[in-house]
Amino acid sequence: MLAKSNTRTALAMSHDAVAALLAWVFAYLLRFNFELPVHFLAELQHTVLWVVALQLAVFWRFGLYRGIWRYASLPDLRRIVLAVLLAAAIIPFVLWMLRSHLIVPRSVLILNPMLLILLMGGSRLFYRMWKETRGRAHLKLASEPVLVLGAGDAAVSLSKDLAKNPAWQLVGFLDDDANKQDCILNGVKVLGDLDSLEHWVEHFSIEQVIIAMPSSSHQQRQRAIKLCRAARVKALTVPSFDDLTSGKVGVSELRAIELDDLLGRDPVRLDKAGLQELLTDKTVMVTGAGGSIGSELCRQIAQFSPARLVLFEQSEFALYTLEQELEQTFPELKFVCIVGDVRDAARVAEVLQSYRPASVFHAAAYKHVPMMERNNAWQAIRNNVLGTWTVARAAQQHGVAKFVLISTDKAVNPTNVMGASKRLAELVCQALQSSATQADSLPHGNPLSNFPPQAGERANEKITSKLSTRFVMVRFGNVLGSTGSVIPKFRAQIAQGGPITVTHPDITRYFMSIPEAAQLVLQAGLMGQGGEIFVLDMGEPVKIVDLAKELIRLSGLTDDDIKIEFSGLRPGEKLYEELLADGEHTLPTPHPKLRIAQACQADAAWLERLLVWTAATAKPDVEVRLELTGWLPEYQPYSETDGTR
Repeated sequence: MLAKSNTRTALAMSHDAVAALLAWVFAYLLRFNFELPVHFLAELQHTVLWVVALQLAVFWRFGLYRGIWRYASLPDLRRIVLAVLLAAAIIPFVLWMLRSHLIVPRSVLILNPMLLILLMGGSRLFYRMWKETRGRAHLKLASEPVLVLGAGDAAVSLSKDLAKNPAWQLVGFLDDDANKQDCILNGVKVLGDLDSLEHWVEHFSIEQVIIAMPSSSHQQRQRAIKLCRAARVKALTVPSFDDLTSGKVGVSELRAIELDDLLGRDPVRLDKAGLQELLTDKTVMVTGAGGSIGSELCRQIAQFSPARLVLFEQSEFALYTLEQELEQTFPELKFVCIVGDVRDAARVAEVLQSYRPASVFHAAAYKHVPMMERNNAWQAIRNNVLGTWTVARAAQQHGVAKFVLISTDKAVNPTNVMGASKRLAELVCQALQSSATQADSLPHGNPLSNFPPQAGERANEKITSKLSTRFVMVRFGNVLGSTGSVIPKFRAQIAQGGPITVTHPDITRYFMSIPEAAQLVLQAGLMGQGGEIFVLDMGEPVKIVDLAKELIRLSGLTDDDIKIEFSGLRPGEKLYEELLADGEHTLPTPHPKLRIAQACQADAAWLERLLVWTAATAKPDVEVRLELTGWLPEYQPYSETDGTR
């Protein structure tokens, strides 16, 4: 390898020496119109050797022999120009220093660098073109023809990478912009619009198409995917616009079409200046940091360079996994990993006292509906309600400016314990917000005498008074690929050869991507002034059976390969979810994907009674469901005997 490098360097220097010689000679010849006087010929012979040697020394100093000619580019040409100009400036200086009697015409000193740049730069460019043309001709028969949908910046950048890839031969672009059609981009023609895909697929025998439209709307990308499906070609796509702009990946890092591409929506517009004020150089705490939403919140917050990120999580393994990821992805980020339970008031208070976060994002929750419905109902109440109270109250006491609760659409007209527990958590935050401007405290003595002392102490504590924490709640539906959701389950069933089990042929759910959900949570947290329930625009509900069919197709299989079976609704499961209760209305916000729900609220007296109720250490599931109807009139519990609500 070293010998090959030395040989290449020697050849390059020899070439430049000949180029320098020819440039010096032709500068004289051009000066005298190829009729060189005898005495100037003598001067040329006396100067040519040291001029060539001086120029080679300058070229070496500028590192012209470290590159490889077949990859010559504009930076290489820039170095050649600078090196030649410096050498051209040194030559008359040397002549003056030596007090030489030789007279070099000024026009020669001007013509020489021009000729030398042309010879050196031109030869390198010609060599690169020859190598690339030769390489393409050699690989053309073995390359697979490919079309690119889109003719924007991402598509042009991708075409440059494809030109270097021996596996693919880019045969054309397709774009709906009439101004771009018939144009030549990076040597490749824009053949027509997207609707002509099927024609060109047949014309070039295309098997794969690349969708390079990262900044287009979701509707446009979805149309491109449907056209690929109609043309029966495999579709690949460039990374998302957010990933490209963040620098995480390059445009050439292609991937297969995923469910997010079919069900996802347009990128979220964030108030980055406002979020910088909320997060940058501030300490931020995330509870449930190891979960799907919690971990994505940590990733999004990390991009705003907080002073410190406090990760509060019950699962040691989830916390360790997130720690390893953040250390690799955000090496400059200061963060601390805290193992703890949100119901442990002493632990929560210790963490808030130690790190004094300016904002707390409360994502810790039990969320699996069937699991919480059977044998775990009271644990869902204690974790989701009492845990929220514990963290929220501690946030008030330790001067946290913003407390953001992650809620769910299952809190609307709940039919299951998990949804009811999240609605109670919303009411807890609203009651705390209300109490911040009042001086309400719980009565002492008799009303709590029949309850454990611990409950009495907690309830008798003043919920008051000059506390400035603003409580914001964010309510949204299912997120694609979250832990415990149907999508990982369906993928596992497909991997095992099926069947896919769907509870009901008509069941629907709202979906959004995990990054979009986390971004909207941050935006809602920024916009909230205290007490609001923000409802995210979830788009249109999706039939779960259609979701299963899309996953089958994305796996390269058909409905005949993987069967779909219907197992019946599970305990606490609704056919459809709602984002607003019957008596709720929404108000618009400046953000198109966020609205504020006008929901009924709770006061401090209600909160006092709730804390007494949650003080019990255990309750049977039937009793929990029965008592929840008293706390939430809209709650319609699932009947295990007849499967009704």
